[in-house]
Amino acid sequence: MILKSKRIHAAIGNRQSAISKFLISGCLLFIVLLFGGCYSFKDVSIPPEVKTFRVNYIENKARYVNPQLSPQITDKLRQKIVNQTRLSPVQTDNAHYEIGGKITEYNVSTSGISGQQASISRLTVAIEVELKNNLNPEDPKTNFKASVSRNFDFDANLALAQAEPQLNESIIKNMVDEVFNRIFSNW
Repeated sequence: MILKSKRIHAAIGNRQSAISKFLISGCLLFIVLLFGGCYSFKDVSIPPEVKTFRVNYIENKARYVNPQLSPQITDKLRQKIVNQTRLSPVQTDNAHYEIGGKITEYNVSTSGISGQQASISRLTVAIEVELKNNLNPEDPKTNFKASVSRNFDFDANLALAQAEPQLNESIIKNMVDEVFNRIFSNW
């Protein structure tokens, strides 16, 4: 009788263990499917037929030219597209998406005053970005020119040349993000 009771408890324990494993596996699968299906390159919207891109050199046409800005923005934009989309970079004229642009503004103004003196200076950077969809040249959503801009504040006691080394990384990151979002996001 005791032996039979132990076998019954062992069988029940094995069945409960199997059920527990099944439920845990099911829950894990549900979580993976739930979150796996939600990820879409952070709201990146690219038609499925588009497979390649080319980023042309972002020229600096602003009145004041920061010589580091154009090559760094061009390079970082290429890197961001490679890292955050499924598109492949090409250097030929037959890229599906052709991205270009120019820096149109790089100006300093006073942003804050304290005791009748400037306390904060503001650098405004603007880029006119152009997207050409060579697969569908008539689509206004994927063939456009648009301007994006950002402001960067710094201490008014600093000259622009002194503030630029501190601001440069932030300028490049933020402007690349603005251009990328304008091209690939649905908002």
